[in-house]
Amino acid sequence: MGAVRPIRPISAPVGLHDQAMDNLRFIRDAMENAGSFTAVPGVGGIVVGATAFFAAFAAHLSAGPRAWLSVWLAEALLALAIGLGFAARKARQVGTSLLSRAFRRFVLALAPPMFAGAIITVMLYRAGLAHFLPAVWLLLYGAAVACGGAFSVRIVPVLGAAFLLLGTVAALTPYIWSDALLAIGFGGLHIIFGSVIARRYGG
Repeated sequence: MGAVRPIRPISAPVGLHDQAMDNLRFIRDAMENAGSFTAVPGVGGIVVGATAFFAAFAAHLSAGPRAWLSVWLAEALLALAIGLGFAARKARQVGTSLLSRAFRRFVLALAPPMFAGAIITVMLYRAGLAHFLPAVWLLLYGAAVACGGAFSVRIVPVLGAAFLLLGTVAALTPYIWSDALLAIGFGGLHIIFGSVIARRYGG
């Protein structure tokens, strides 16, 4: 005579809401573990590009290397403030934080080339070689964006590559083209890629 098996209670079916929340948690955790910083500000890039055009025009009319450098350093600080402000705004909109693991990875990848650019700027200016600065800025900013882009949306490394290409052009062309190339890079590329980011990934 066969053994009698106990009847197991039937578990309650999982609701659609619970399934959806589990899926959202999985997606959020996967993005966090992958280190993808998605709060790259498209609109902020457009604003930075617009200010860079004004900076290029002012720098071109400056009285000498010191005034020229002052204009671009002021633009760099302004661009940093704009970028952080719009990134924080976008992070709030999508419900993330600028202190997230993804943002820290993005910054840690971005920072070394930027720091190197700051030190090389001081060195070249003191040595009277300011005419090398546009190529150095474009190249190292491109390297920084390409490195940081490894932890961001796919279009960001492409922006870095575009800056690297433009920096190469600046290194091989006469210094008189420098302000125009800086305008194309920090102005035009930021506006073009910022528009694409805003359209595809929001704000």
